[in-house]
Amino acid sequence: MKNSLSTEQAASCYRGIDEWTDTQVLVAILAAQEKSIKSIYDVIPVMAQAASQSAQRLKDAALGGRIIYIGAGTPARLAMQDGTELPPTFGWPSNRLAYVMAGGDSAMTRAVEGAEDDVQAAEDAIKALNITAHDVCIAISASGSTPFTVAACNAARAAGALTIGISSNNGSKLLTSAEFGIFTDSGPEPVAGSTRMNAGTAQSVALKMISTLMMIRLGHVYDGYMVDVEQTNAKLKIRAELMVQDITGCSPTEAKDALQSANGSVKLASLIATGGMSADEGRNLLARSDNNLRTALRTLRP
Repeated sequence: MKNSLSTEQAASCYRGIDEWTDTQVLVAILAAQEKSIKSIYDVIPVMAQAASQSAQRLKDAALGGRIIYIGAGTPARLAMQDGTELPPTFGWPSNRLAYVMAGGDSAMTRAVEGAEDDVQAAEDAIKALNITAHDVCIAISASGSTPFTVAACNAARAAGALTIGISSNNGSKLLTSAEFGIFTDSGPEPVAGSTRMNAGTAQSVALKMISTLMMIRLGHVYDGYMVDVEQTNAKLKIRAELMVQDITGCSPTEAKDALQSANGSVKLASLIATGGMSADEGRNLLARSDNNLRTALRTLRP
């Protein structure tokens, strides 16, 4: 019997793969991964809309809007990876991140039997978050039919959140239930049904693209620099100094001094090094500029 889901089908082109040479197997897997990534070009317009509208909802920090990831199994782990990188890379507050994962935290390292079918658990998890219209929920499911993920997405949208669904099956329940449905056409897997492969790659790339564009639109990036990076080690402290030098044209000593005055904030240090202002003056300028470094710098050097 043939499964109607493309992600579950056994493709004839992979028959006999267990008898192929090592090189043939690896080339086939890589070619399938490349095809999965290229399929994302077709959905860039809807991804751009989703990220842009998400940024608008999250823009006012005082309203406390959160990015909430929803998933089960492999998609949940990919979502967790994407979300946990936002605070150190972009300075996104950890308290403005949440995860609704089938099976809870224990499912991150092992399968939890029956968790992805538990609709009630999904609805309860959404209810516990007290979701509002300021939140953005990103739900991921290779099949697009995972009961837990679809139920959580529906509940989040009903609560007023902006919802984004990512699936590798066109017309799936998740894509139709989310406000923005993103179809990543990853096709059948080299190992039938192993959606950690093609589908997982496409999901991971789509998540990175969406979250990065959101962070750019929220002012956490300037000229390709992560200007809200958390300086948690020596390498990142050096990176911060180099960023301030490049952004302002100041000397290494001036960059270090500015960062010290700015308590490590690259944005604030850049204003101090550019305009010769105090830290308090720089903070006030950033506040008036929606914490956007480019806007603030244009005030100093039109």
